[in-house]
Amino acid sequence: MADVMTNTKNKVQEAGNTCAQAANTAAEGVKSAASYVADQAKDMASNASQGAASVGSFLEEKAGEATSAVSGGLKAAGDAIRKNAPHDGRIGQASAAVAQSLSDTGEYLEREGLQGIANDLTSLVKRNPIPALLLGIGLGFLIARASSSSRT
Repeated sequence: MADVMTNTKNKVQEAGNTCAQAANTAAEGVKSAASYVADQAKDMASNASQGAASVGSFLEEKAGEATSAVSGGLKAAGDAIRKNAPHDGRIGQASAAVAQSLSDTGEYLEREGLQGIANDLTSLVKRNPIPALLLGIGLGFLIARASSSSRT
């Protein structure tokens, strides 16, 4: 009977050892899977970040190109008005003023770019909050009215 007890005890210990090894193997598998998932998540986040940076850089470049094109167009329009508009009388004065304004706007846009315009607009709104609010409400009303009348 002592042999049966010893034999049973050994089998229980072997079964316990086998279970412990299986648990360790399963835990290592779970750790490995979690590590793999974490690495994949990091890679995806890194790729998304790089993609967003690439898109941002592309958009910034295109905005700069558009700004240059618009500023060049404004200056060219100013020059065309100077050459082709009458130079005498009130019409000449008005055309000279329009040409100068177009040229100045083109130079401002070229010098400051979109960021400079945004900064100037922000400071203008901060200095004049009530008129800016009223202007925003008015523009919103006009846009809403225009979009509702185009649907009917």
